[in-house]
Amino acid sequence: MPEALIQDFGKTVVAWQRRHGRHTLPWQNTRDPYRVWLSEVMLQQTQVTTVLGYYERFLTRWPKVTDLAAATLDEVLAQWAGLGYYSRARNLHGCAKAVAELHGGAFPGTAAGLQTLPGIGRSTAAAIAAFCFGERVAILDGNVKRVLGRVLAFDGDLASSAAEKRLWDLATELLPEQDVDRYTQGLMDLGATVCGARSPDCLICPVQPMCRGQQQGDPTRYPVKTRKLKRGRRENWWLWVEKQGQVLLHQRPATGVWAGLWTLPMFDDEASARAALPGGELATLPRIQHALTHFDWVLHTLRADAPEGALPGGTWVAREKLASYALPAPLKKLIEES
Repeated sequence: MPEALIQDFGKTVVAWQRRHGRHTLPWQNTRDPYRVWLSEVMLQQTQVTTVLGYYERFLTRWPKVTDLAAATLDEVLAQWAGLGYYSRARNLHGCAKAVAELHGGAFPGTAAGLQTLPGIGRSTAAAIAAFCFGERVAILDGNVKRVLGRVLAFDGDLASSAAEKRLWDLATELLPEQDVDRYTQGLMDLGATVCGARSPDCLICPVQPMCRGQQQGDPTRYPVKTRKLKRGRRENWWLWVEKQGQVLLHQRPATGVWAGLWTLPMFDDEASARAALPGGELATLPRIQHALTHFDWVLHTLRADAPEGALPGGTWVAREKLASYALPAPLKKLIEES
């Protein structure tokens, strides 16, 4: 890597962030590891505008990590409902308990220490360490991979662990000697607001003069990642049964899609759903199409009032108390609109 790039890149990003970066997000301007960690977990694969409301609600309910640790997993999942990628919520709760029980309620003060906690990977640990403790350590989330991949015209296939390790090494080499917290925020801001995935705004990019991808004429070639997920399709039937103002819910298994969340009883086919309520008069509701990371999910809903004693084994929940249960987003929307 040219010495001039190492010298100039970090300074340029820091100066740009100071003048043009984001400064008013609720998790900025703090060195509280709990607040920074909470934002970093929520922002994984989720847009800022979506996270804002959830972040404020979590902090209102659980102002400290020890408060979150004392909550039940069901309470955490209920607050998380609609944010998606629910393994994050389970890791969040597990991490809070580890901090409370193993570290006296204080987060470890280094990236290496933070990585020992549940659900905190290398990039998240580095972000917390840089923002809260000033540690000179590189991050490499999706936005930063894109920025650095283009600046360096990094042609290694990031589907390969060896190529990703090389990019980690280069990211570390580019770290400035000072202002690592502002530099880290600057890389995040560039990726989020300037160096977009499909249409980078190169004309206003502060590192455009040193961007090899732009010099080659097509920065969107980078970063390279050849492995593509093969999307599948799944189809299931929900049975929405009510009696005396209560809805029958089942809790999903502890692993798999929507692990630990509450849903209507679910069946693999319509015949099985109808057979579960023999003689019941079932209304067919509009189908739901829900896109997940690996597959598209078509959900059909059959609705009926239940005779006494129907469908044992679930949990009957009063409609006014459904908000306290962790329901997946499409079910929450279905109930609100019906």
